[in-house]
Amino acid sequence: MQALLSAIAQMDNTTDAHRVFHGRSGLYSDCEHWTLDWFAPVWVLTSFKAVSEEELALCHQALAQRWETLAPGEPLNWVFQCRAQGEAQTRLMAGKVPEPHVVTEPGAKYLVHVLRGQNHGLFLDMANGRAWLKQHALHENVLNLFAYTCAFSVVALQGGAAQVVNLDMSQGALAVGQQNHRLNELPAKARFLGHDIFKTWGKINKMGPYGVIVIDPPSYQKGSFIASKDYIKLIRRLPDLLEPQGHVLLCLNAPELNTAFLHAKVAEAAPGLRFVKRLPNPEAFADIDSEKSLKVLHYQNA
Repeated sequence: MQALLSAIAQMDNTTDAHRVFHGRSGLYSDCEHWTLDWFAPVWVLTSFKAVSEEELALCHQALAQRWETLAPGEPLNWVFQCRAQGEAQTRLMAGKVPEPHVVTEPGAKYLVHVLRGQNHGLFLDMANGRAWLKQHALHENVLNLFAYTCAFSVVALQGGAAQVVNLDMSQGALAVGQQNHRLNELPAKARFLGHDIFKTWGKINKMGPYGVIVIDPPSYQKGSFIASKDYIKLIRRLPDLLEPQGHVLLCLNAPELNTAFLHAKVAEAAPGLRFVKRLPNPEAFADIDSEKSLKVLHYQNA
């Protein structure tokens, strides 16, 4: 775990939420199961396999030493989450977690919950996607599918969107999304629909067409969405939903499905869309194989 300890020894005390160490990149042979994130003022260390108390003690020592240098006299707050199959747990290891816990990205605030659930309320690897949308949202009608806590909606309205339609099956996630809008003092131009996307096309169509569509689904959610068979169903709808010259972000975080998978589905189901580019992931998420990392593809209606 030397690479993780070295990253801790070099980390900075910055304001915005970000990933500090991405062992799952495959770039560090002894640390494939570790990640470390900064959700100020809390460090969140995650392991995707079972680890010993001795290893956690080494991490605590490294965090404490670095924190004393970065913020002398301030308490160290850190959480450990184990996501090993059959051993999932989340533990407060030192200090405390603020409630409510509000973190920032440039110009935006978000509520997070690092002590419950596997997802914390903000996906850090999507930071560049949010930055892209903020730059492309001016005066647009935006559709945000699989909206989760509506971070895309926040930046779209900050970028001057005319309207954002957020759709997600989780009412709880959408409730957090509504709190995020209030937190950022945004105009009341967002809708929050807690529906099954595949049963809501009529309503979605009535609120269109859309200048920008963001599709950021789970890769595998039993009973709801399986990317390998369901993604094409979404792509097939795009020609009817998009305005002429409208933009779409197709997002996919499934290591087993590469960019060629998405390109093939677009060619089959929406051949009128033109591929523009793949958005780069944040530097902290660099991967030994970019096809196994998050894929965010920008297409435009021809």
